Amino acid sequence: MKHKFKYILVLFSLFQIACSQENSLGSWNILNFKYNLTSKYSFFLEGQLRSLQLYQDFHYFEYKAGLNYRVFANTNGTLGLGNYQTYKEGGNFVLPKNNNEFRIWPQLTLTQSVWKLNIEQRYRLELRFTSQGFRNRYRYRFGVSYPFGNSNKNFKPYQISISNEIFFTNKEPYFERNRFLVAYNYKPIKSTTLQIGYLNQFDYKINDETGRDFLQLGIFYELSSKNCKTVSNEIDLKDN
Repeated sequence: MKHKFKYILVLFSLFQIACSQENSLGSWNILNFKYNLTSKYSFFLEGQLRSLQLYQDFHYFEYKAGLNYRVFANTNGTLGLGNYQTYKEGGNFVLPKNNNEFRIWPQLTLTQSVWKLNIEQRYRLELRFTSQGFRNRYRYRFGVSYPFGNSNKNFKPYQISISNEIFFTNKEPYFERNRFLVAYNYKPIKSTTLQIGYLNQFDYKINDETGRDFLQLGIFYELSSKNCKTVSNEIDLKDN
């Protein structure tokens, strides 16, 4: 109980800091559901809602779905698609929109363990059908996570993670965006992960979303069919 109380205090302190910076900090909210069909196949559904100030000036939402295939123990392939809507700054969902987009994206994720750390490399190709026409985009994310804590239910309840992702295209200016995230995750039960984090996004001359500092809050559910007996024991790096 002492350990749980300590981590609750950490979460409360982070939230208090965020509230004290509400003039410069936006919100980045994630709701994710994953279902393991077998030990090889799974699918997911996810929605995101973002604002440029702390729960004010909502400017962006997305919803997406995808199918995952575990090629090897440390290699996963994904095919996803989604709808992405970006509004102008200055209020809640201000029209006209900056971007109205449908996106298809194949993805490859490689993982490995070094000492007590989990290392992830994620490669994603985005086929983007936008308000300004068709675009390609390439994304690479490198992340490190450290799961810790004791549990009598065979999973680590806590995790600290850090990741950085770059976005670039095959047209000038080539580099589009850099996204940095540091996060703290807590699993109250094996199928549920709660996340709080700080995300910094830098954009270079693009108008489909505004770069800024964000308080990230996420809820992730993971369930399994009878054909897949176990839910993931580790808390992986969550999607953005």
